[in-house]
Amino acid sequence: MHLSELKLRLFRNLGVQELSFPEEGVAIVGPNAQGKSNLLEAIYYLEIFRSFRGSKPQNLVAFGEDVFRVEGSIESGEGGKLATQIVAAYETSSRRRRITINGDQPARVGDAIGHLAAVVFSPADVGIIDAGPSARRRYLDVLLSLNREGYLGSLQTYKHILAQRNASLRSSADMMAVRAWDDSLARSASEIMIARADWVKERSGDFRRYYEMISGKISASMSYVSKVAIEDWNREQVYSKCLQVLEESWSRDIFRKNTSQGPHLDELLLTLQEGRTLGEIREIGSGGQRRTAALALRLIEGDTILGSRGVQPILLLDDAFAELDDGRRERVLSLMDQDRFGQVIMTAPKESDVQIHGENLYQWGIRDGKIYA
Repeated sequence: MHLSELKLRLFRNLGVQELSFPEEGVAIVGPNAQGKSNLLEAIYYLEIFRSFRGSKPQNLVAFGEDVFRVEGSIESGEGGKLATQIVAAYETSSRRRRITINGDQPARVGDAIGHLAAVVFSPADVGIIDAGPSARRRYLDVLLSLNREGYLGSLQTYKHILAQRNASLRSSADMMAVRAWDDSLARSASEIMIARADWVKERSGDFRRYYEMISGKISASMSYVSKVAIEDWNREQVYSKCLQVLEESWSRDIFRKNTSQGPHLDELLLTLQEGRTLGEIREIGSGGQRRTAALALRLIEGDTILGSRGVQPILLLDDAFAELDDGRRERVLSLMDQDRFGQVIMTAPKESDVQIHGENLYQWGIRDGKIYA
């Protein structure tokens, strides 16, 4: 699978241009603040229809304009025989977003995500490690929404019911009115928790292995920690336990006017290990250790796409090695070159930073958002 064509119209500073990408990939080389990251942001927008940098959609529109449009052609199969056309546009004045897949407009955005199959590596990924638990829950939610059937629906249901229950608590509704939400909340909560726990169990060994390979010394672990104490991860048992904790926390919820139990409070715990647990990486890890953890998370994200969708993901590298020492950089490049990823689209400030895939990667320049061969 690879991105063959990209048509841009007024996305940030990229203006109006059409690009044809080599199947192996390309490196966009140029000084900072020219629009290199904007290009990768536009490409990944076709995967989740949100900015991977957390920007609001109105801020993606070129200054002084009202609409942006991004169109990508994704080719797959032998000789690129299978093609997917993805178009996304946003209008600031109406706050309307329009998405089509092969000319058809999906009923929901959730039906359109995941057609690009890409992973973004960026220096900003360290924020997943540095920030609070909500950043790591978001990492889990995005990854599983893209790669686990039914997860996005369960997540949307849970968030909707949680909002309704909390609104009832804030309005001092009677007990029956609040508790009416509990069964549906517990059911969707159990689906979310099981999917998260299954994925972490499946990928925790890879996270440890990648961390050790990149760091060259100390180890690290990844675990799923739920506020709901689960002993038996059987589906019905998890559902029953969620119902039980909602009942047990009733008086606390009434007092706080907020639901105090559930997967909206759970944590993806990342810890340093050296024969024993030393502590959370975000609290005691050095800058290099936190960046190593972020890289390990992106590597297992790529493995997840390969395992769930059966395709080598497109690798988007946004100057990802800028803050790594030489040893870590070489070890990461080795991992990325092991047929784990397919097409590579990367940015770099200078030619000497283009190391992946050796001399097989084409190089383009960029100035004031305009990309040239």
